Amino acid sequence: MIEGPILDAEKNALKAVELGLEKKAYDLQLLNVQDLSSLTDYLLIASGRSDRQVSAIAESIRLGLKAQGITPLATEGIDEGRWALLDYGDFMVHVFQPTVRSFYDLEGLWSEAPQVALADTGVA
Repeated sequence: MIEGPILDAEKNALKAVELGLEKKAYDLQLLNVQDLSSLTDYLLIASGRSDRQVSAIAESIRLGLKAQGITPLATEGIDEGRWALLDYGDFMVHVFQPTVRSFYDLEGLWSEAPQVALADTGVA
């Protein structure tokens, strides 16, 4: 059994999923990229329907994780609301408006990455 930071990364990414769902994020996908990337272990990709919702989802995740002592290394785009990025080092959160998500197609870029089955985790 694997212990340590990788399990923490998945646990924290799943907490981000919960926090996103509280703000009605949809089409959430959690990709395990630890065997494909040296930059991060997990990518959470989610959508919001408007600038405000994308910003609210990202801010909810940031504040919810901050309350647990987990702070991002960097954030981008939260105020603009078209694409918000929260970089936690071992996991990253991307919240998009649908047209922006389709344009950048991170799921296609990381098509070899296995998806974490969110229904099996009890968070979705």
